[in-house]
Amino acid sequence: MQKDLSILWEVSVWEFLFITVALAGGAAYLTGRTAARAWQGDARLIVYILLLTAATRFIHFALFNGTLLSVHYYIVDFIVLTVIAFIGKRVTRAGQMATQYNFEYTRRNLLAWDRKAG
Repeated sequence: MQKDLSILWEVSVWEFLFITVALAGGAAYLTGRTAARAWQGDARLIVYILLLTAATRFIHFALFNGTLLSVHYYIVDFIVLTVIAFIGKRVTRAGQMATQYNFEYTRRNLLAWDRKAG
């Protein structure tokens, strides 16, 4: 099988979208939600995403003959999963601020909240 190497994906775009974006991205989103619900800091979320990225690289290696110890694709997967995790954290945090502190804050949109006027 000929590998179609790219900057973002190693084997194929479908494999990248399915494993990294859909499966691991879903886990990263839920990890971000959990970090927000536990009021954990960003450093702990980064540690969780580093571990999730290692597991994602193993799945690429075991199922699709990707390279296990590729620094380039590890960094690509880490960046994608980190962005998804922080979106999950921000969505949850906006809901928390608007719900738990509704006397002080109101939800502006999916990712942000504002201080109430007055």
